[in-house]
Amino acid sequence: MKVVILAGGRGSRLSEETDWKPKPMVTIGDKPILWHIMMHYYHYGINEFVIAVGYKGEVIKRYIIDFATLHQSITVNIRSGELATNSTEAPDWTVHVVDTGLKTRTGGRLKKLESYVGGETFMMTWGDGVSDVNLSRLLEFHRSHGRLATMTIVRPPARYGHITVSHQNEIMSFSEKPQLSEGWINGAFFVLEPGVFEYIDGDVMWEHAPLENLASDGQLMAYRHTAFWQCMDTIREKRILEELWESGNAPWRVW
Repeated sequence: MKVVILAGGRGSRLSEETDWKPKPMVTIGDKPILWHIMMHYYHYGINEFVIAVGYKGEVIKRYIIDFATLHQSITVNIRSGELATNSTEAPDWTVHVVDTGLKTRTGGRLKKLESYVGGETFMMTWGDGVSDVNLSRLLEFHRSHGRLATMTIVRPPARYGHITVSHQNEIMSFSEKPQLSEGWINGAFFVLEPGVFEYIDGDVMWEHAPLENLASDGQLMAYRHTAFWQCMDTIREKRILEELWESGNAPWRVW
């Protein structure tokens, strides 16, 4: 099975980092968030990735090329320039990095990858969020219902503390820590059948007409994930992820 990672957006809300690199290359610890996402899938036996790049895609291409040599032992014939790797320590990945355009929308990027995923079930996620979702159970759920698409839905923490106030302006409860009080949202981590490509008409947002029409046709199912999920849209969210990683207890580190 292959996994598509949409990694072409600009990430303007994280401009402190993304003025000179794409958001999937923003680091958590000493590794880009893209690596964290790929390691998650690899833990569940998925080792073929199709990465859709756009904005500063050359940075991702360079990282993948360098990864192949920097994470293995190498033997170089200086005269001929011949390079051989001779280590099994690097992950056994096959990675397709596909330039899908600078301003292409998410649905358009996915449409351009149709020939790469073939006529088989595939997974898809964004290049800027991590989770501890059990991908084996997600796939099992998808196969159980027989529809074209499964979306993992999550209930993210509220951004601020939660206060309950009575009609008399009396504070009835106060919680300083974030609460799971917001509604269910799209957490990505999709499982998709090839039939979804028929729902993508041109350069559109995947989150608009394609998903809306899949839902109206009864072809979109929800996999509820109630444990850890966190996107990285802002510096604040990057710091949250960094603190979790540095603590040694990052919930998404299932490998």
